Amino acid sequence: MTAENDEQVAEKDAPLREDIRLLGRLLGNTILEQEGEAIFGLVEAIRRSSIQFQRDNSVAAREELEGILNKLSTEQAVLVLRAYSYFLQLANTAEDQHHVRRNRFHEIAGSLPRPGTMSHALTKAKHEGITSEKLDHFFKTALVSPVLTAHPTEVRRKSTMRREMAISELLEKRERVDWTKKEIDAIDEALCREVLTLWQTDILRRTKLQITDEIQNGLSYYDQTFFAELPRFYADLEEEMARQGLGSENSSIPPFLRMGSWVGGDRDGNPFVTADVLRMTLQRQNAHVLNFYLEETHQLGSELSISTNIVEMSPALLALADKSPDNSPHRQGEPYRRAISGIYARLVATLTAFGSPAPARQPLGTGQAYSNAEEYLAELDVLHASLMEHDSRLIAEGRLKRLRRAVRCFGFHLATLDLRQNSDVHARSVAELLNAVDQNIDYEELAEPERVALLTTELRSGRPLLRPFWSYSNETSSEIEILKLVTRAHQQYGENSITTAIISNTQSVSDLLELAVLLKQVGLVSAEGQSKINIVPLFETIEDLRNCIGIMDELLSIPEYRRLVDARGGVQEVMLGYSDSNKDGGFVTSGWELYKAETALIDLFNRHGIGLRLFHGRGGTVGRGGGPSYDAILAQPKGAVQGQIRVTEQGETISFKYSKPELGRRNLESLAAATLEASLLGEDRKPIPPHYIETMDVLSEEAFKAYRNLVYETEGFEDYFWASTVINEISTLNIGSRPASRKKTRRVQDLRAIPWVFSWAQCRLMLPGWYGFGTSVKTWLEKNPDTGLSTLRDMYANWPFFHTQLSNMDMVLAKSNIAIASRYADLVPDIALREAIFGRIRDEWQSSIDALLSIADHNQLLQENPLLDRSIHNRYAYLDPLNHIQVELLKQSRKNADNPRLLRGIHIAINGIAAGLRNSG
Repeated sequence: MTAENDEQVAEKDAPLREDIRLLGRLLGNTILEQEGEAIFGLVEAIRRSSIQFQRDNSVAAREELEGILNKLSTEQAVLVLRAYSYFLQLANTAEDQHHVRRNRFHEIAGSLPRPGTMSHALTKAKHEGITSEKLDHFFKTALVSPVLTAHPTEVRRKSTMRREMAISELLEKRERVDWTKKEIDAIDEALCREVLTLWQTDILRRTKLQITDEIQNGLSYYDQTFFAELPRFYADLEEEMARQGLGSENSSIPPFLRMGSWVGGDRDGNPFVTADVLRMTLQRQNAHVLNFYLEETHQLGSELSISTNIVEMSPALLALADKSPDNSPHRQGEPYRRAISGIYARLVATLTAFGSPAPARQPLGTGQAYSNAEEYLAELDVLHASLMEHDSRLIAEGRLKRLRRAVRCFGFHLATLDLRQNSDVHARSVAELLNAVDQNIDYEELAEPERVALLTTELRSGRPLLRPFWSYSNETSSEIEILKLVTRAHQQYGENSITTAIISNTQSVSDLLELAVLLKQVGLVSAEGQSKINIVPLFETIEDLRNCIGIMDELLSIPEYRRLVDARGGVQEVMLGYSDSNKDGGFVTSGWELYKAETALIDLFNRHGIGLRLFHGRGGTVGRGGGPSYDAILAQPKGAVQGQIRVTEQGETISFKYSKPELGRRNLESLAAATLEASLLGEDRKPIPPHYIETMDVLSEEAFKAYRNLVYETEGFEDYFWASTVINEISTLNIGSRPASRKKTRRVQDLRAIPWVFSWAQCRLMLPGWYGFGTSVKTWLEKNPDTGLSTLRDMYANWPFFHTQLSNMDMVLAKSNIAIASRYADLVPDIALREAIFGRIRDEWQSSIDALLSIADHNQLLQENPLLDRSIHNRYAYLDPLNHIQVELLKQSRKNADNPRLLRGIHIAINGIAAGLRNSG
């Protein structure tokens, strides 16, 4: 980077540095006032020594820092941990605000549309000759669905997140206007108040999250972002298409970008998700969206004070007003208001008909409940049509347009809720149903071909398997009750309320047929081949990914199942699991097997003549398939994104992406833009050279062997893992309703992928995001000494998949710190075991960095991303002390397990480290 570029970057980052300094000063003042000079001095001494060590690599500074940290009492350690945790969270808030600032700067400056925006995607489409007709067809058939899950990786409480949002809003307010000194002092006082409240707020949850809490947490993002930003996204998109001559001013884009959710419907490994929970989830979603409509309708009524004495109105509008219970003489000449009063009354009746309490603002009279969201939208359309017919376009395109769009996006169901259950549960339920009607059938003892034959027969049979007065097990009764509830949900909230049932741990054709048979018992599937719900396999492990083609080929060749696919529009959805495949086979092999599975599925589905919709079970971190979504979608194999894509949004990534409206809009738009580009653009791109594929096969095989050898074949590795990480302490964190492990064992196989990755992040190794890469490249180069490196560099330069994989690995390795990781390794009591395993990890870490830099032809990590590089390095001075204190508390806690203050300190450190890395799980 040139000196001139350094100066430009420094100028761009100046407001960010100013915000961080401001928030750091306010936090410091708060600590001084609340905790006294001694604690404030301690925090400052640690900060100064840490900064000096990071800046100058000073041995004296390191010794001074370690001397201070090693002498801390438990009480002092907790206060220091809180101080640094909150500082890192405040730094995150400032960075998020800076992203918004830079986006606004580019808009004000009239910069060219940037990648990840619909403007950029449409410009490229126009340049490549994509016609308006083709775009129109894309939007009519597209589906882009971010799906919020309750996977437990968000360590922050909602209470602290609200304070951070308030601080962000004040920072934005502070810089938007030329305030007077008195006004700026008032804003700064409000900032002080928020920081003080943050300091006095418990940083940890004292009790475990319940599913009801997770439901409420998920709903809060609609208030913060989705209700406002989704309608604006569509309005801006329609305007941009008209501006580029790709659509008319009156064109209306279908709601192809739709929210999904697993919260309250994901039963896999969560025994607390029952039919009652599902029922409550649906009702809460319904109440949430209806209360939003009520508020917006009320505000609309206050705005549309249009008089018949001045403006003409349509007969339909006047008729709607005449049906209203609003007979006030003051509004006789204001039909829009009277019509809206009637609409409001009907909404209140709808809300109470669904079983929710009436709102505090009562209607002016009674109304008949709407049967569905389409009836509500039809009456709003009457208002819109009347305004448009009588020269009031500007009014029609204000709040009313956004509300009409919201109804099209959210209906009466708010978000489409998925069901998910493990295939083993389905198998046991089917076995029980079959045994109840024919005790000679021992389903679980049947071989796979016999199971398929039996299930296929049941699918075309007219006989029910459910016996009305039979006593089934609790598990089977629960499954049947949940599936029955789907039918009622469709009747109450519309068929978009629940569209998908996912089968985790799919390993055979019978796994999908079992669910189809269960759905048939409650009327969601018929013997004639109709289906009211998508049956979706989830392939998770490396072996499952390799076997999925054979399974899907056999499945789609079964006429009884194929009819169900045809009934769902001829599209079969397949979910691919990133987290478990990574834990099973390592980062390199997971990424490659996912890519190969997608490529093979594309060919297979083309042969069968059906559409493919991929559902990507990506986590928040690279170790769980995370990384920039825009780049990941564009790196998909050709044909993998056929205008339709679903992606999980998990844990901490939900708050990072969607807690702030502007950032939420940006993330939603990037998903839509990438889907459009991947589906329509670059259709003439060259096929992947065969030697790229051969090279990846070798790299994957070697990386797989190295990873499996360490994690699953090294004696004592599980002891090393449990001793050198905070996995045991993570399992006691109150961050989710689901257990951390599938079984009560210490085996890595039984551990969920989320705490697995979370643990390696905390000790700053990030092992799941890179281990095995160094060995694989070294082996490749030994086998191909002349052309090996040039081949890898060519792949990096010309293959989006390979480039994206290495870019993600680049970020993970930059956030790792082998020196700090060695301190966690010292927690392993068996010295020989410690030295043997950590020595291997250290060597692989270095060889992975060396290989990455050599292939990318870089001198340092994150050379292509200086902004992230600066952000990470600026955090080290505050992050490293958290790790040091956490290690010391772990030592003490493991000697004195009954001391709750030590565990509390460890948990606070987990919170702070997660905030500092912004990659917790």
